Amino acid sequence: MMKKKSLYELFVCALFAALTAVLSQFAIPIGPVPINLALFPVFLAGGVLGAAGGLISAGIYILLGAAGLPVFAEMSGGIGVIAGPTGGYIVGYAAAAWIVGLLAERFGRKIRVLAPAMALGLAACYFLGTAWFMFVTKRALWESLALCVFPFLIGDALKIAVAASISAQLGRVYDRVRTAAGAA
Repeated sequence: MMKKKSLYELFVCALFAALTAVLSQFAIPIGPVPINLALFPVFLAGGVLGAAGGLISAGIYILLGAAGLPVFAEMSGGIGVIAGPTGGYIVGYAAAAWIVGLLAERFGRKIRVLAPAMALGLAACYFLGTAWFMFVTKRALWESLALCVFPFLIGDALKIAVAASISAQLGRVYDRVRTAAGAA
């Protein structure tokens, strides 16, 4: 059962959704899936906010985009983007944030926990995204991996390294402020 979120917690979830929208715009179109920084705040949200908060943050981002706001890569938005070839990766952000948050809650916000948690979250995002890409484009697995996964591995590993380190630090600050806000 999910506990009730405070106004402060919901505000921080919205901030992470906004950060995801902003960093999604730092995109390099290299093929059907652009390189962008969207996974970085998704990893941070899960690592800092936990499973529910990370899921809420990713959900806000996805709903804003589905409503037509240009929050997805290359200033795109609308349900058509989610139904299109890259939509599975966008939905995969929610799975990634939830997995990272769940493992961080269960095993603590230590880099040695967060980095593998983020790798698992990334694997879930890749799985959902690639499966959807294959379904929509009717491409084979190997071709889909070559287009949608292999070019991103090094960059995503760097995002994990930085996000794990920042999440461990930022999580402690978030907890202190949340505790102080709850006591006020």
